[in-house]
Amino acid sequence: MKIQKTVNIKNKRATFDYEIIERMVAGICLVGTEIKSIRLGKANLSDSFCYFEKSEMYVRNLSISEYDYGTHYNHIAKRERKLLLQKKEIRKWERKIKETGLTIIPLRLFITDKGFAKMEIGLAKGKKNYDKRETLKLNDAKREMDRKKRF
Repeated sequence: MKIQKTVNIKNKRATFDYEIIERMVAGICLVGTEIKSIRLGKANLSDSFCYFEKSEMYVRNLSISEYDYGTHYNHIAKRERKLLLQKKEIRKWERKIKETGLTIIPLRLFITDKGFAKMEIGLAKGKKNYDKRETLKLNDAKREMDRKKRF
């Protein structure tokens, strides 16, 4: 098993499917062997989303693979995990969700210098198909300009 020095697991579909309005970093409440699996880079953010329950924020469908060397105390791969935020931040985002119909999605999962697992979450608005095509056109144009700058 090779442990990565820097763990930076990204949700690549997030910027394609959603327009990110605001970003925030939140702590994540983990149990047992979950942090060991994250340090090995065995987590998947696709199809995950955040929701509110009793003025607390949780993330659902975050898949952290079971730890290979775990015993019968190993964790469940897909379970709801609590996000650690201040009450003021939770109330602010809960208000925005109710008013405008936005959604909260995980963008990135990383380990800090102190060894804590953090998740970057984003307040997002869904893109339509024509918005996705426009994004692809802009990325292609940017890539083409970069190629011409090199030569």
